[in-house]
Amino acid sequence: MDPRVLSSPAVRPARAAGCQPTQPAQPAPPPALSAAGITKRFGPLLALDDVSLRLAPGSFHALLGENGAGKSTLVKCIMGYHQADAGEIRVGDAALSIRSPREAQSLGIGMVYQHFTLVMNMTVAENLVLARPSLPFVIDWREEREQIRAFMARMPFRVDPERTVRALAAGEKQKLEILKQLYLGSRIIILDEPTSVLTPAEADEVLGMLRRMAEERRISVLMISHKFREVMAFADEVTVLRRGRVAGRGKVRDLTPAAMAEMMVGAQPARASAARSDAPAGEPVLRIEGLAASDDRGRLALDGVTLTVRRGEIVGIAGVSGNGQEELVEVLAGQRPARAGRVLVHDEPYGAGREQTREHRVRCLPEEPLRNACVPAMSVAENMGFRVFDAPPFTALRWGVSRAALRRSAERLASEYAVKAPSVDAPIGKLSGGNVQRAVLARELGLERDERIELLVAANPCFGLDFAAVAEIRARILEARNRGTAVLLVSADLDEIFAMADRVVVMSEGRIVHESPISSADVTEIGRAMAGHP
Repeated sequence: MDPRVLSSPAVRPARAAGCQPTQPAQPAPPPALSAAGITKRFGPLLALDDVSLRLAPGSFHALLGENGAGKSTLVKCIMGYHQADAGEIRVGDAALSIRSPREAQSLGIGMVYQHFTLVMNMTVAENLVLARPSLPFVIDWREEREQIRAFMARMPFRVDPERTVRALAAGEKQKLEILKQLYLGSRIIILDEPTSVLTPAEADEVLGMLRRMAEERRISVLMISHKFREVMAFADEVTVLRRGRVAGRGKVRDLTPAAMAEMMVGAQPARASAARSDAPAGEPVLRIEGLAASDDRGRLALDGVTLTVRRGEIVGIAGVSGNGQEELVEVLAGQRPARAGRVLVHDEPYGAGREQTREHRVRCLPEEPLRNACVPAMSVAENMGFRVFDAPPFTALRWGVSRAALRRSAERLASEYAVKAPSVDAPIGKLSGGNVQRAVLARELGLERDERIELLVAANPCFGLDFAAVAEIRARILEARNRGTAVLLVSADLDEIFAMADRVVVMSEGRIVHESPISSADVTEIGRAMAGHP
């Protein structure tokens, strides 16, 4: 069989030639897809290390792992976004070198992304037709609509071709994304967190329909997910990645959520670093009381979160991503309003305004700082000056900014925090990820030596960094803790929490479901709590 002609006419619509396909009574099953020994490096970072996975024809396979485990890198190697440094991709019996997503599509492999890729002001029919890799110079829309109606009639779910995408509900948009892949002839469908924008009922409907299509051997499904409930309900098999390697795999019927969570977090991590001081924690700096907040779709993301962080301690928040951690950080950073509850710093109401952050010396080290905490086109010096540019000695003639003062301060901080840059006048977007993180950390912690930050909120501060950068960032945070800073550390890396935190709490479905001193924390209990079984 020619591996580049895989899609069944039972699913694939007629193309621009205008001829109607012949529908066989029993379509052939989709081909097997396998990734064998996939290794991928990004500079010094080893993202995938000898990873193998097999998607059997007609199966529904879940891919699990914490943030940074390598899930997205693996599927991007399959789709041709990245070229693996070692290993091979096989479709059916053929080993292939897939060079682009379009080439993957020609092989019958399609991907449904976490965020919609639809043109909102176009109709359903227009989105389907214009997704094709080639079109005639003049489109016969009457004929196209007839073919789309015939295509929809063969599908187990359908969306009105004449409706504008903007008018569709989120569940209908996700159905359309899946229908688009089926329309393009995909027999192997990769789903990247497909239910992140859906309600539980919408998620069950969409995944249930895909499950039935897989059982009928019309398609195979590979789903990246962090929701154990959906994995247990719809998947046949699961592969778990951890730190770029396969940490476990098996039939879902033979596993429990706790067992899968244990694969994700590994064996008992190393305990807290010896670099920390033994001074007991002091008085509370941060109090969170009954905090509730909505996600971007108005659904409850934080549900009555209550937490205290004391002077001179690091409290680590663990949990599978998507359980409210991001929304919590955004509330504390002033980027998301609270629905209920309150946040107190030094026993005073705190709303994360600029004056309050100065008064209480609160700083935030967000995930992906180049996207969330920097202006890439501005210089290193300008980015380092965001906290201080409007205060002496950085103001010039009361209204202007003293660029010379900003530059001197940035040069001092760059030297102190080992930020490697051509100069502090270079755009910060040109720096490596580790140096961007060092620069932001220098800005957030770099007060004069007789001062200290009172509260630091750090979200996945070492995500995607090499070993040297990780060691440096962790050392700086521990140093701040030893000087009396209260640190709230939100991390998808349980090893990082065990290495740095004094206490660990687990978030699940927007609530804190487990808490323990790090000295007596048990990874099995934490894994069970992460899996929603405290």
